[in-house]
Amino acid sequence: EGNAAPAANLPDAPTPQTPTQQTDQNQKSELKHSIEVLGKRSIFFPELAHERKPLTSKQKFQLAVDETIAPSRFLGSAFTAGIGQARDSLHDYGQGWEGYGKRYGSSVASNASSHVFGTALLPSLTHEDPRYFVKLFGSPKNRILYAMSRVVITRTDEGAPTFNWSNVMGGLMAESLAVSYLPDSERTAGKTFSRFGIRMGFAALDNVVKEYWPTIFKSLRINKIIPPERSDPGTVTPQVGPPAPPPQKEPQ
Repeated sequence: EGNAAPAANLPDAPTPQTPTQQTDQNQKSELKHSIEVLGKRSIFFPELAHERKPLTSKQKFQLAVDETIAPSRFLGSAFTAGIGQARDSLHDYGQGWEGYGKRYGSSVASNASSHVFGTALLPSLTHEDPRYFVKLFGSPKNRILYAMSRVVITRTDEGAPTFNWSNVMGGLMAESLAVSYLPDSERTAGKTFSRFGIRMGFAALDNVVKEYWPTIFKSLRINKIIPPERSDPGTVTPQVGPPAPPPQKEPQ
């Protein structure tokens, strides 16, 4: 007993975790792994960010190509073409499979030009980050509002928030270019801005899907068959400035 250490020098006992806390931590870990896998391997939403390092101009152009040929874009064009067919928008294209094919083709073309402008060209000039950074955690309301706000808010290459000029102007430039192949009745300023507004609305909906895509991906258990890789989750804000000095050790 005389050699026993004083109680004040004994280390604190570890705080036991409740089953609920342990489950929450496991779920967060699995979701972060899903982000890593999606960012490195996914072809469905190639614009999901998985690391803090900014993209080079070359990488932004490559991302524009990846977005253009992503399955999500072809499915999105099929969906919007179906809605356009039901609403009889682009009336001069007519109905039936021929009309649907024309609507689908024009949607694919406008998406491709939007990616060239909004993902590659403009972000390279304005030094904006065209990727989508998933919020990942929070209430459904906060996450949905965050996703919708990304239509007009993005990050600079340094990680600071900024107005999303690339997305807004890229969409407008794409719809302006569309007058070269759309029917004559669509070649007016009013119709161009109307299509632009619809594009922004679908972009907000698309962001909501991307916000919850890691959760959907995790529920499909695809990440179980893919080895984990080290990566920063996309929600981490890139560091600005020199790294902080290491803490000094106290003298013994």
